[in-house]
Amino acid sequence: MIRFIAKRLGSGLVVLFVVSALTFFLLYVSSGSIARNILGDQATAEQVAMKEHELGLDQPLVVRYFSWVADALSGNLGASWFTSEPVANSLATRIPVTMTMVFAAMILIAVCAALIGVVAAVKRGWVDRVVQVGAIIGDSIPGFVIGVILVTILAIQLGLFPATSTISPESGPEAWVYSMALPVIALLVNGVTGGAQQIRSAVIKQLERDYVRTLRSRGIGEREILFKHVLRSAAPAGLTVLSLQLVGMLGGVVIIEQIFALPGMGPLAVAATGQSDLPVVMGVVMYTVVVVIVVNLLVDILNGWLNPKVRVS
Repeated sequence: MIRFIAKRLGSGLVVLFVVSALTFFLLYVSSGSIARNILGDQATAEQVAMKEHELGLDQPLVVRYFSWVADALSGNLGASWFTSEPVANSLATRIPVTMTMVFAAMILIAVCAALIGVVAAVKRGWVDRVVQVGAIIGDSIPGFVIGVILVTILAIQLGLFPATSTISPESGPEAWVYSMALPVIALLVNGVTGGAQQIRSAVIKQLERDYVRTLRSRGIGEREILFKHVLRSAAPAGLTVLSLQLVGMLGGVVIIEQIFALPGMGPLAVAATGQSDLPVVMGVVMYTVVVVIVVNLLVDILNGWLNPKVRVS
């Protein structure tokens, strides 16, 4: 198991290095004259040259990248070119908002998808048909559309929740719950039907396996077969789907946070991209990649624990 984890961790580090290098080179190559973008069109050539020297833009691109890597390994992601605020501080104040929303939604999606998927697989009746229709509808409606509908009905018309976030450094748990409720519901509605459909398919596939018929022939009850054997064998497929949903959700929260005015990573990423604030953009990208790598590593470990064949492969 240790060798299995070490291989997955090594693969994650390679992915992190490749993504950081590609992102860095693509951002700097495609940004044009960065110093002039910061100073404006009225800046003189001398002022632009001084700004490039100040930011280290007069050095070769490879040298700049490895300098950034050395600083990043020591925890220094640089500072914003427009606000001079350290990137690490900007991320530290916004990551809790985004991660609270994402992980709350993922926990609810996992629980609801597992319950609905198992019921649909076992009953094979109207619940099964509703899940299949819901999966099609859920996949076809973007999360931000659901968010707009929730804001219009539950916040503006009924006044049950705030239309925009009330989260601040001084806000208490109540403000967090009320501000997170609608965004989490939007992500839940968008993701639970697809997850339930995949879990349903995995459970049905396991129920049709020979080992289930063998267990039934030995007189073992259906409930024990389902919860002790079938769900354990079907869990890897469900975990893989949930990990893919989380990756997609990290991209979707950019728009969701804009809709609900949440002070998370989404507004920071949008503002930094619009200004070509490359240190901040790199920080956001690296944060996202690290989260994806950690989640995939945890999913691989769980799959390896549930299914020894994964560890061997």
